[in-house]
Amino acid sequence: MQTDIAIIGAGPVGLAFAQAMQGSGYTVTLVERQPLAALAAPAYDGREIALTHASRRILQELGVWDRIDATQISALRDAQIFNGPSLFALRIDAQLVGVDQLGYFVPNHLIRKALFEAVQQGREQGRGDVHILSESSVKSIATGTHQHTLHLSDGRHLSARLVVAADSRYSETRRMMGIGAAMHDFGRSMMVCRFAHEKPHEHISWQWFDIDQTLALLPLNGLRSNVVLTLPPHALQALLAQDDAAISADITRRFAHRLGAMQKEGPPHIYPMVGVYARRFVGPRYALIGDAAVGMHPITAHGFNFGLQSQHRLATQLWTAKRRNRPLGDEAFLLAYERQHRLATWPLYQATNGIAQLYGDTRLPARLLRDGALRMAQAMQPLRKALARHLTQA
Repeated sequence: MQTDIAIIGAGPVGLAFAQAMQGSGYTVTLVERQPLAALAAPAYDGREIALTHASRRILQELGVWDRIDATQISALRDAQIFNGPSLFALRIDAQLVGVDQLGYFVPNHLIRKALFEAVQQGREQGRGDVHILSESSVKSIATGTHQHTLHLSDGRHLSARLVVAADSRYSETRRMMGIGAAMHDFGRSMMVCRFAHEKPHEHISWQWFDIDQTLALLPLNGLRSNVVLTLPPHALQALLAQDDAAISADITRRFAHRLGAMQKEGPPHIYPMVGVYARRFVGPRYALIGDAAVGMHPITAHGFNFGLQSQHRLATQLWTAKRRNRPLGDEAFLLAYERQHRLATWPLYQATNGIAQLYGDTRLPARLLRDGALRMAQAMQPLRKALARHLTQA
């Protein structure tokens, strides 16, 4: 089989990139482990994605935003950061940058569903030439000067002039292409689960760095929120071994009854806390996007936003190269993508790892330093304004 662009992984970033290349004249083939039925109707995975205004614009340009059920989109008005048992909070207000809200919370599975529908409709209407090889994975890659050949798990071979890896932060194809990555295992896992509560959240998100745990509250519509609890894996396992009533009581206690009684809704989902940053984002006729390039710590709430930006930057470079009559996979344009994406992500990746280590330190000096830093930041409006601008990307 022959294609112009092979995308490894039909997750949200891989699908977004395929959609971005519709109408380019290039044939695009997605290689995905899951069956088509799972792509068409993704299962709920517990994740609520914090989308910036910039990400919303990208999804609008891709014809995806309006496909998402508006009743499932929740406003992120403001954000608060707490440290320990203190009621003092660093507050980041949307109005600091002249907008009504910092962003939006959207269920991950609905984003994936909307992207798949957009890709399928584009193909059906003849706007692009996108194919999906489902229930298949890449076993090995034979590299060449003018194209690479993917040896697939079903025995087929797929040759492509450009290979784009979007197969998670644990990317197997990244390793096959000889690109290393810096991986930081934080030794913790996070539980995400929806809870109903008695008191209103006023669409304000919470990030609460408590002793021996980190809590986040992602406000949803009504008296509901997505709770993110970060603990050592064994502590999470002990918590989830209890029944729903005990888990609800435990989470209510962890939030110090600030939202009244909290009631578990739906199943919890567990994810390991691992940060990843690829040594390179591109190679000869090869590029990394999404978590395969940069897998952020969840504390940033920017993982998907960076992934969406990565595919947008790469697609923009490929479209520019085509308009200038340059060949697909031209090294200069791939390197331009790498420079842009590294500049946008490296500083925050490094800062995030430092913050995660500081706020994971339970010793008294570190706790005092955290409290002092929050109070100082609250008193510095230019800093809070910069944080708001970063969160909104308005």
